[in-house]
Amino acid sequence: MNSNKPTRKAKEAAQGISFMLPTIIIMTVFTLIPIIYALFLSLNKVSLVGESSYQFVGLKNYTNAFQDERVWIALKNTVRYVIIVVPCQTILALLMASLLNSGIKFQNTFRTIFFLPTLTSSSALTMIFMFLFSLTGPVNNILVDFGILSEPINFINETQFALGTIMVMNIWSTVPFFMTIYLAGLQDIPKTMYEAAQVDGANAWKRLTRITVPQIAPITNYVLLMGIIGCFQLFDQAYIISGGSGGPNNATLTLSLIIYQYAFKSFDTMGYASAIAILLTIIIFVVSMLARKLNKEDVNEDGGEAS
Repeated sequence: MNSNKPTRKAKEAAQGISFMLPTIIIMTVFTLIPIIYALFLSLNKVSLVGESSYQFVGLKNYTNAFQDERVWIALKNTVRYVIIVVPCQTILALLMASLLNSGIKFQNTFRTIFFLPTLTSSSALTMIFMFLFSLTGPVNNILVDFGILSEPINFINETQFALGTIMVMNIWSTVPFFMTIYLAGLQDIPKTMYEAAQVDGANAWKRLTRITVPQIAPITNYVLLMGIIGCFQLFDQAYIISGGSGGPNNATLTLSLIIYQYAFKSFDTMGYASAIAILLTIIIFVVSMLARKLNKEDVNEDGGEAS
């Protein structure tokens, strides 16, 4: 009996490895190797024109990034975008989920309607919003007709409005997705807690802040992390609206967009683009960990902070 135990354990280990092997291979090929290669590129001056060449420059690409004015502009735009969009989409998603979970009439119909923007591609949404906010678009027409504006504003090509337009578009398109996540979490909160609070005289706002918010703290943490990561990686909307330039006057230039510009629109700057990409990864990691700590992810089942 004892002699068979090592054989059984070896077979079980071999089976476990065989089940994990496809995932390990995929993660290695598409995640680990690209990360290592990006680190290698960031330490070199890379030329991909004609015959590829690599010239080791150490940390020069990183020091150049800290001295690049356009990188700082991109960072400023990206941080501003994150600070505004992440809280807005999180709060709106929670409020909409709470409303649709309150038992209102036709709530299933509303859930379907609100979720439709999530099913639309990002590029298609961008084109729709470019039409909505154009000089002759519905937004300008409504604002002028109601006397809010004396004349139409070119939201897409005005420096002070271009990034704000992207913010509105992103909030409108991402709130339904996070709303669905919140809805799934709200199903696990016992209705008896709300009934008891209502008997004690708690209004809707108190039930939301005293019961709903603490109970779904881990879900809020997830929503915040996904929102932060997604916003720091903003690329497609800024690319489409500005035609890849980050204009007007670098108003829509983001870190992801400037990485694309240095990687594919300039010669001999692939290593520099890789360095900026590594810095962006570090920024996302640090900000995500700070958000996780501030939101107190480690909570117990009663919504309190775990010891």
